[in-house]
Amino acid sequence: MTDASRAAALRLAARGETFDLGMTYSRRSYKWPGHSPGEIITFRSPDGISRMKDPDAPPDAINRDRVLWHSAALFINDNVATQIDGLAHITAGPDDHWYNGFKESEWGGDWGPRKCDAPTIPPIIARGVLIDVAAFKKVDALPGHTLISMQDLKDTLAWEKVSLEPGDVVLVRTGTGRYWGDDGADHATIGEHDSAGPDLVATKWLIEEQGAMMVGSDTSGYEVNPAPGNPGSGIPVHRYLLVDQGVHLGEFHYLEGLSKAKAYVFCYVATTSKIKGTAAGFALRPLALR
Repeated sequence: MTDASRAAALRLAARGETFDLGMTYSRRSYKWPGHSPGEIITFRSPDGISRMKDPDAPPDAINRDRVLWHSAALFINDNVATQIDGLAHITAGPDDHWYNGFKESEWGGDWGPRKCDAPTIPPIIARGVLIDVAAFKKVDALPGHTLISMQDLKDTLAWEKVSLEPGDVVLVRTGTGRYWGDDGADHATIGEHDSAGPDLVATKWLIEEQGAMMVGSDTSGYEVNPAPGNPGSGIPVHRYLLVDQGVHLGEFHYLEGLSKAKAYVFCYVATTSKIKGTAAGFALRPLALR
């Protein structure tokens, strides 16, 4: 990204339309099984402050209007709901190295990775492109384990009459996001479709030939699962993007509004919370503007 590329992307927001790409997270939300559940716990409430005689509360003598507050304590994974993977999220090899050769033995820690954590993800303002594979194939959502090939991406772009440009954020719609509902509580239905996605060949085409700056989808992992062939890893696309290429990966982006509006080209805006040591920007609310 440059000042010029960000300015060009912002010029795409000529209509003032805003599409919320974030999925609402709760303790019930569907997640990839390698991540912990989360709890949102009331830490202070008007009732509790009063009933428990909270010593942190202002005394009645100086709080005649009874102005009290709610606050919550969070126990939450750094890879839940709408997210952008940081470059330290995936490691590979006997030395457990991640992007740029950083090794776990040197740069791991009890409070998260000390290189390439989520605060190093810059604010993203770029041209966004929706590749609406589910709509092209005329289905509500692709069946589970559907491989999205390079030709599928090309055919969908031709159907949309859209061309990719270097520096794009490319979002691939499988239709899985339509089943998220209020907070992703229907695990069975989401799980039926969550495993559809592009394979390594299709992703290499996006990165190496089309110059995509970031890729993402409406599933928990972007890539097809199980991976075809015998790639040496269950998530070869993650390894390729994060470890080998240094390309951030977006997951669980809500793409139904863009699909309904046929908004295939837009300005994509996303920022991650600056929580040191987190492996991903999580529970995000990216925007598509046009």
